[in-house]
Amino acid sequence: MNTSGVTLRLLDKADKEILKLPRTVKGAFFDFQHKFKTNPHTAGLKLQQLKGDSRLWSARVNDEYRALLLRLAEDDWLIVSVKHRKDVYDRLSYGVNQVTGGIEYVDLEVVEDSVLRRLPTPPSSKPAPETPAQPAPVRPLFADWADEQLLDLGVAEPLLPVIRTLTTEDQLLGLVEFAPQLTGEVLLSLFDGASYDDVLDQVTKPVAATGPVDPEDLEAAVQRPATVVTTTDEALREALESGDFGRWKVFLHPTQAKLVERHYNGPARVGGGPGTGKTIVALHRVRYLVGQLSPGRDKPVLLTTYNKNLAADLRSRLLELGGEELLARVEVSHVDQLALRIVREAEPGNGKQTIDDSQAVREWRALLDELGENTWDPEFLHEEWTQVILGQAVGTRTDYFRARRAGRGRNIGRGERAEIWQLAERFTQRLDRLGRQTWDQVAERAARLEMGREQRILGIARQREEAGGLDNVHVADGSGGWLRYRYRHIVVDEAQDLRPAHWKMLRAMTPRTADDLFLVGDTHQRIYKNQVTLGSLGIHIRGRSSKLSLSYRTTRQILRSALGVLGETTYDDLDGSEENLAGYRSVLSGSRPSGHPFPDWGSEREGIAALIKEWDAAVEPRTPHEQIAICVPTNQMAAEVGYTLKLHGIHSVEIRSDGPHGTNGVHIGTMFRFKGLEYQRMIIAGVTDGLVPREAVNALRDTDPVRYRHEIQRARSLLFVAATRARDTVDLFWHGTASPFLSSSLTNAQERIGR
Repeated sequence: MNTSGVTLRLLDKADKEILKLPRTVKGAFFDFQHKFKTNPHTAGLKLQQLKGDSRLWSARVNDEYRALLLRLAEDDWLIVSVKHRKDVYDRLSYGVNQVTGGIEYVDLEVVEDSVLRRLPTPPSSKPAPETPAQPAPVRPLFADWADEQLLDLGVAEPLLPVIRTLTTEDQLLGLVEFAPQLTGEVLLSLFDGASYDDVLDQVTKPVAATGPVDPEDLEAAVQRPATVVTTTDEALREALESGDFGRWKVFLHPTQAKLVERHYNGPARVGGGPGTGKTIVALHRVRYLVGQLSPGRDKPVLLTTYNKNLAADLRSRLLELGGEELLARVEVSHVDQLALRIVREAEPGNGKQTIDDSQAVREWRALLDELGENTWDPEFLHEEWTQVILGQAVGTRTDYFRARRAGRGRNIGRGERAEIWQLAERFTQRLDRLGRQTWDQVAERAARLEMGREQRILGIARQREEAGGLDNVHVADGSGGWLRYRYRHIVVDEAQDLRPAHWKMLRAMTPRTADDLFLVGDTHQRIYKNQVTLGSLGIHIRGRSSKLSLSYRTTRQILRSALGVLGETTYDDLDGSEENLAGYRSVLSGSRPSGHPFPDWGSEREGIAALIKEWDAAVEPRTPHEQIAICVPTNQMAAEVGYTLKLHGIHSVEIRSDGPHGTNGVHIGTMFRFKGLEYQRMIIAGVTDGLVPREAVNALRDTDPVRYRHEIQRARSLLFVAATRARDTVDLFWHGTASPFLSSSLTNAQERIGR
C-alpha cells in the first residue's frame, strides 16, 4: 500500500493536553508522528480501531501512552487526544458541531470527574431541630434555557446532561476546562448575565459555518475554520515546545482567522480588550498581505506602532512567525522613528535634538518664568500647542481663532487665543535657538511632506490619464524621479496612541485602495492624550470595524476586577462614536486579585520583597523572576523598589523606553512601560490616592472639569492596562489611603482585607 501521502493533523485542544505530559512523553510523541506519517500500519504503532467505532482509532506513542485519532479518510488522520493507556477506554465523544461545522472531541469521564470534584462543601453538622426544615432546592445554573436553545448557540450536545447538573460557578469552571471552546464561551457568557440574543450575536454568529453542515462529513468539517488544527512537523513542534508563547504562531481562533484573511475595500480596524489577540491578528495580517505580493526585493508593507519598545517586539515576533523571508518584505518601525526619517530625508541639514513631552513641558515652564508669566499652566499650553495648533496643522493666528477645540476643556476667548498664539510662537523660537524640536513637530513636518508627495503623485496620475495613459517624461524628471507611494499596505498596532499628524502622514504613504490600512487597538488602553477622529483625517473605517472579545491572557477573576477600574466613563472608537467592552470575556480561571495595605511607602516596599520570597519558597513550581513584574506610578518609586529588593537578595531589571535592560530578574517600571507586555504575576504598587491619580489631576476637578475628566480617564486606563498584563495573579499594594479607583474595582481589596 502506498503510504507516502499520509496526512496527520493535531486538533487544537489536543496540543494543550500534550503540553501537560512529561518531557519524555512529548519526545516520544515527536518520534511517533514521524513514524505514523511514514507508515501508520507499522507494527510498533499498534494502530487499531477503538470500541468498534469505524472512525476512532488508537496508536502507540510509547509503552504507557496512546494517541487517539479520527480517521477522516483513507490516509487522512486527526489526533484528538494523547492518553495514558489505562484511560483510552473512557467514555469518549466526538462529532461535528451543528453550528460551527467544526470537529469537537469530549472526554465525558474527565468532564464529569472535574465537575464532581467541585461539589459544594456540605454544611457543618448541627443538632437536629425538633421539626427538621426541608433544604431549599438548588436551582441549576442553566434552568432558564432549553436544550434546543443551548444547541442553537453551539453547545456540544454530549455535554447537555452534565450541564443540567451544574449549580455553582466553580462546577461550571470545572466543565469549561475540558469542554470545547465554544461551549465554554457560551455557558460563561450566559452565566455572566448576557442575553440569549447577545450571546448568539457576539459569541456564536462570528464562528458559525457559512453553509449547510453535514454531521457525517468529517472531511469537510476539518477544512472549516472552526476545526483549528496544525499539520506540519515544524508548526507542531513550535506549539508544543514553546507552550502558550508558541501557540499564537500556529493556532488562530476562527474569528481571528476571518479578520486576517478578509478583503477590505479600504481602511479597516480591529478593536478588543487586553489579551484578545489584536497584535496576533496584526502579525498574521502582515504575513497574509506579504503572501499576496508578487515576488520582489522591496518592502511594500509597513508594520508600525507608537514606541520603540513595541516596535522591537513586533519585529522579533514577525521574525518568529515567518522568518527572514517574511521580514525581507516588511518595514518595521515605530511611527516617530519613521517621521524623523522622512524629515531628515527632506532636510539633511536638520541636526536638531528631539525632546519628549516632559522635556518640552520643562521648556514651557522656563519660558513662562523668563517672561514673568503666571496666568497659564505649562502643561495646558503644551497640550494646546500639540493637540490643536500642531495636531490640526494650524499655520496662522487667524486659523487658530477658527480652530475647533473639542475635548480641550475650558473655553478660551479670542483675546486668550491671541495670547496663546504669541506664546506658542515664542516657544518655537526658543526651541529653534536651542537646536531642539519635539516629536509633535517632527510628526507634523513629516505629515506635510508626505501629503505634498501624495499630491505630486496624484498630479502625475491625472496628467497620465489626460495623455491617454502615457507618462510625461518632463514631469517625472522634474519631480526628481518616478514618484510612487512608499507602501502598498500599512498595518498599525496600538492605534489608539498615535497623534493626528501620524495619521495624516500614514494616510499619505499608501494609495487609497483596497486593503490599504489595517489598524488594531483599544481606546480603553489609551495611555497618551492623542484623541482623534480618523474620519476627519481621511481614514474612513465606517462599516469596516470589527471587535475581538475573547481574552487569551487574563483570567475571569482578574478581568472582572480590571473592568471595574474603568468606571462609568465613556470611551471613543477612533471615529466619533462610543466604544465599549460588551461581551469581553475569558474562559480562563484563577485566583482573585489580592490587596496589601501598609502604613507607609517603606513598609510597602518591604511587603513586596516578602511576597516574592513567599512565592520563591512555595512548594508548587517556582515562578521565574522574569515572569514577575512590579509596576509603580513614578521612576523614583521604581528605583526605590529595586534598591529594596537588592537588599533582600532579589535581582531586578529596569523596564525602559526600549524594553527590559537585562534578562534575569524581576521586571520593574512605571505603568507606561508595561503596554504590550505580559507576565505570570503582576504586582501593582503605590496604588495610593494622590499617586493614582496624581494630586495635580485632583486639583483640576474645580478649575477645569473637562480636562479633569480626561485625565481621570487616562489614569484609569493606565491602571487597567497594568492589571491586564497578568496571566495568573494580580497583587495590589498601597500605603495610607488607597486609590479611589479601588473602592469599586479590583475585588474591593480594602474591604476584604479588613475583615
